[in-house]
Amino acid sequence: MIIDTANLNLYYGKFHALINVNLSIKENIITGMIGPSGCGKSTLLRVFNRMNDLIPYVRITGSVLVDSEDIYSPVCDLIMLRKRIGMVFQRPNAFPLSIYENIAYGPRVWGISDGNTLNEIIERSLAAVDLFDSIKDILKKPALGLSAEKQQRLCIARLLAVEPEILLMDEPCSALDPIATGKIEELMLELKKKYTIIIVTHNMQQAARIADEVGFMLLGELIEFDKSKKIFTNPSDKRTSDYISGRFG
Repeated sequence: MIIDTANLNLYYGKFHALINVNLSIKENIITGMIGPSGCGKSTLLRVFNRMNDLIPYVRITGSVLVDSEDIYSPVCDLIMLRKRIGMVFQRPNAFPLSIYENIAYGPRVWGISDGNTLNEIIERSLAAVDLFDSIKDILKKPALGLSAEKQQRLCIARLLAVEPEILLMDEPCSALDPIATGKIEELMLELKKKYTIIIVTHNMQQAARIADEVGFMLLGELIEFDKSKKIFTNPSDKRTSDYISGRFG
């Protein structure tokens, strides 16, 4: 397992947002997290690269291990952790810079300044998201001029440029049309050959299409976690069945 949580609890002040979450995530698969709004899916995702640290009054108990390392240990290198575990958000958040500088930003932060090396990283990262050939002649143009789908690919490429191990995706297709969504899903299926992907989605059809394993969350609890086929065809918990069949949520 690449990620393991044990008795994970998270509080926003007095609000108990995650309740005794025990979860094991395998390497090089797509893990989908489903559940109604406000159930803790995105909060759980942000636990894995400690983005909740940026929110006041957050308290966490239990353990979160990444490659057997306690990421909430006082000696955890937070900068390195966020390099290893990148995040893609609901809406593309391309920087107001050129396409080139969007991808070069991370490597520059890590001390890479050689032009040839940056060029290689940029070509490799954009090629990995099937974007290089279509935009190689406009790399100096503003990234915000790209379509929403290409901006989302660019944001994924920006993560790949710093060579992460795990990609966290929080509703990465929610701002995209069905055709663009299909293309991003195809990209995720290709990327899982090299990366571990965890995706939060409200779209159960999407989870069924691309996720290898799926967790169903409700009111801060992980109700059920299993193979995708099992979750969507023969769930063990009635609450999972009720949610998937549309009785609530």
